[in-house]
Amino acid sequence: MYDVIIVGAGIAGLTAALYSARQNLKTLVISADLGGQLLLASEIQNYPGFIKVKGFELIKKVEEQARLYGAEFIFDRVTGLEEVNGKFKVKTTMGEYEALALILAFGKTPREMGIPGEKELKGRGVSYCAICDAPLFKNCSVALVGWGEAGLEAALILKDIVKKLYWIFPGAKPVRDQQMLRFVLDSGKVELMPFSEAVEVKGEKKVEYLVVKNKKTGDVRELKVDGIFVEMGYEAKTDFVKGFVELSEKGEVKINKLGRTSRKGVFAAGDVTDMPYKQAVISAGQGAIAALSAYNYVMELKGKKVEMQADWKHLKISEEEEKKRLFHSSKVNL
Repeated sequence: MYDVIIVGAGIAGLTAALYSARQNLKTLVISADLGGQLLLASEIQNYPGFIKVKGFELIKKVEEQARLYGAEFIFDRVTGLEEVNGKFKVKTTMGEYEALALILAFGKTPREMGIPGEKELKGRGVSYCAICDAPLFKNCSVALVGWGEAGLEAALILKDIVKKLYWIFPGAKPVRDQQMLRFVLDSGKVELMPFSEAVEVKGEKKVEYLVVKNKKTGDVRELKVDGIFVEMGYEAKTDFVKGFVELSEKGEVKINKLGRTSRKGVFAAGDVTDMPYKQAVISAGQGAIAALSAYNYVMELKGKKVEMQADWKHLKISEEEEKKRLFHSSKVNL
């Protein structure tokens, strides 16, 4: 049983995790990927404290902080939410988790291919986060379905890890930046498959094949792969919370100034909310607000007096945790 479960690991969800864990709440973050839309930002120039910073670099720094204070992470897709006897149950493709409070911070979710076999093999070879899962496919053959900035970022990560990469995209070229494309191709591991689309994922317990069709010739090819990375951008998906919390006409979660939704004990932050300004710094601020509101709610449930904590609250970090922090920091800067 967790005090707080946060759905989503973008800047809003990670900031909420940092604030929640720092208040000594048992905190779990569940997300299909790490970073959300911020991973598409090759450079951010309007985040306080940074002249410029890569989206991935910023995300890793906040994730590191959240883990340092004890936040736990599970990379899985949430399929449903339920309130049972005043507690909340979060259902995913791989399991169920319970908490006293929820924070919805899933922003926009990875766009799916929508083909046979995809749903059945999610988490079993079908991935929507190259940054999260690429290391699991070292020296394997994989397919990448994606284009533009999202596809390029994934290709840059995968080319140094996998044995063979099939890059599938619908146009003549996957990206506009030909210099970066040549850099990817220089690895000698990448096979481009232009004017193509994925039509079926095959496999019993895990991914074994991806069926690809050439839209020009009609030719169908069956690729033997161990994994499939889907990097086609993001879309808002709030269907699984419809009826659970109140949504706006645009399908966004309605919140008040304290991050509270229409359901007591459920809070929300970031791009998934009806806040009209979709900026990383605003999402981070909303994440902090939602976490503090969740803290007050959980303390009330436990019958404890809530004392407001200022930003300068000091928490002693053990020597072991400090070593972990330095280790993770060195990995980020590699």
